Amino acid sequence: MSKPPVEIVAGPAPNEFSDPFVRKELKRAAVWLGLAAAIALMVLLIQPLLIIFGGLVFASMLDGGVRLLGRALPIGRGWRLAIVMLFSIAFLVGTIYLTGVQVADQFAQLRTTLDVQAQRAIAWAVEHGMVPGRADVNGLIQQALGSFGRLTSWIGTAVGAVTSMVMVAVIGLFVAIEPRLYERGLQWMVPQDLRSEFAITIGRMAYTMRRLLAGRLLGMAFEGVLIWFALMLGGVPMALVLGIIAGILAFIPNVGAILTGILMVAVGFSAGTHEGVWAIATYLIVQNFDGYVVIPLVAKHTVDMPPALTLSSQILASTLFGVIGLALADPIVAMIKVALERGSELPALGDGPTGVAVSSGAGPGVPGPA
Repeated sequence: MSKPPVEIVAGPAPNEFSDPFVRKELKRAAVWLGLAAAIALMVLLIQPLLIIFGGLVFASMLDGGVRLLGRALPIGRGWRLAIVMLFSIAFLVGTIYLTGVQVADQFAQLRTTLDVQAQRAIAWAVEHGMVPGRADVNGLIQQALGSFGRLTSWIGTAVGAVTSMVMVAVIGLFVAIEPRLYERGLQWMVPQDLRSEFAITIGRMAYTMRRLLAGRLLGMAFEGVLIWFALMLGGVPMALVLGIIAGILAFIPNVGAILTGILMVAVGFSAGTHEGVWAIATYLIVQNFDGYVVIPLVAKHTVDMPPALTLSSQILASTLFGVIGLALADPIVAMIKVALERGSELPALGDGPTGVAVSSGAGPGVPGPA
């Protein structure tokens, strides 16, 4: 009795990696899985990534100071960086030593004053029927002052702040000591035919970051000193700490100005009607002078960011990443803007860029041009 013929299935098996079709599909699947894994890792590690980016921002500040000092002192980069760090540390230590006790007392008074003023405002709103009733007042106060209360507690204890700031400072210092090493390392990770474009884009990003931060620091110093001096002349209490807060919040355009105005008005009216009106006038004069004179002059020589784009990015970044995202929204948008502008130039460049120095070598440790 003859056996029936056996039917053989045609085509390669899924585990037959020697087949070109299977290898092609595996590569596609690996790319998509790798992309999904990268997105998941970014979501999980967004806070450490923001701290690393904050370190790069701090490195740009140091690098800008080193380059500026190099125009007056023709000495080595290491010595210039040491001078910048010493001056920065001396400024911080001197400020804390001269105003530390006063600032600490004023921060405690500021939180108490804001709580009392918030209670008065909510009570006035309840009296005029603007909120449902006393039962909802506590919830409104917790929602309105919860973030600021956490912020002042965070500043008072300085545990989380010091940890994050130390990591940011260490990363920034290491990058500022030898930026070429990390730049060559990033180039080494890019395919060789794209390294020239990548080098140009990274160079423009670094230049834009330095200009942006220079303008921010100048605006912070101007606004903080001016508000402190004006409030002190008007007899507004806690003028020094309000000036410090105004200078710090000036790093965050739009949002920082609004928060500064709320704090100034609340503290001013806690001392009296005259001080409250003086605080309002000071805020309006400083903000108008800053918006119509200082910011245009700074933007002319640094980076001009559209206000609507800046505010939109701050809303998105604060919603997604919290306070750190709000503080770093401006630098992130500036870097994206540079990358998009460079990408729009590529079709007009022809076959490739010219005038880019290419260093030979197979890895990031190979020395490049100084």
